Amino acid sequence: MGPRPLRQALLREARMDKLRAYVIGATGLVGQRYVQLLAEHPWFELVGVAASERSAGKRYGDINWVLETPLPEKAAELKIDKLDVDSVPKVDVVFSALPSEVAAKVEPELARRGYLVVSNSSNMRLEPDIPLVIPEVNPRDLELLREQRKRGWSGGIIKKPNCSTTILDLPLKPILDEFGIVRLHVVTMQAVSGAGFSGVASMAILDNLIPYIRGEEEKIVNETKKIFRRDLEIYATTTRVPVVDGHTEVVYVDTERDFDIEGVLELLAKFRGLPQELGLPTAPEAPIIVTKNPDRPQPRLDRMAGNGMSVVVGRARKLGARKLAFVVLGHNTIRGAAGNAVLATELLIKLGLY
Repeated sequence: MGPRPLRQALLREARMDKLRAYVIGATGLVGQRYVQLLAEHPWFELVGVAASERSAGKRYGDINWVLETPLPEKAAELKIDKLDVDSVPKVDVVFSALPSEVAAKVEPELARRGYLVVSNSSNMRLEPDIPLVIPEVNPRDLELLREQRKRGWSGGIIKKPNCSTTILDLPLKPILDEFGIVRLHVVTMQAVSGAGFSGVASMAILDNLIPYIRGEEEKIVNETKKIFRRDLEIYATTTRVPVVDGHTEVVYVDTERDFDIEGVLELLAKFRGLPQELGLPTAPEAPIIVTKNPDRPQPRLDRMAGNGMSVVVGRARKLGARKLAFVVLGHNTIRGAAGNAVLATELLIKLGLY
């Protein structure tokens, strides 16, 4: 069964009716974030969830809920469906938190059958007709959905970038626009939640730092080039640290044009994107928050800035002519994952691009 056309959903939204949302991969960390964000969302009604055969048939309220807020009451009584493309109900949006190897099979088939799939998985991100969107940075890439008709799909797929890419590219956007970028170096200190609830063994990460995360460095480099549509010179080193939530990144940028540091700080603090202009429900008032406190940002203190949708920039320094350094922190499962995807969907709907 296919979904009702989204155009009909837009008409319902104009009448204050909600769009029907369905979450697949709903029991993992990002799936739980989707449920958290959608359960009380003013535009969406969460009508169902799906997961692996291991969880199928259970009440959603009986899962191992690991987020910092209580499991939403509206979601608790939902029965978890077994993930099966033939059993997905008629909905307006499918939010996917599937592992990439599963998503590679399921998501294109859903798109072919007419579903709009908004996905967290890494597969297909670099394909030219797949929108890879940070709503404040490259909103018009949502128009790539129309190109997917050439695949024979009546639906479509939107991807959100890697969590570290998203956190990095938000402050890079105004810097690139104003001063240009010649090259950049980034070192990440990534929270364990980025690997999933069981992704890093406690004995491996306690009292430790792991200086390599497979595939992450390539994702940052290649996704940033696609998002900005520029062959930027980028060098990345990714590490895993014993922090629950919140990715911290140390960034060094060589700019094309010189700058003064106060001008950079003002530029970042005043940056607003299309989601802020449109007043979208999940958009933070300020996507970039600047701190001059010398020992901030810190994950425990700053990851929930803007309800987890803002990134916090600190330690901004001019190291020489056209040489900028700063630290940026963002919540990896909210702005870096489910929150970014929900915001991109809000923008798609508001712009009528599907």
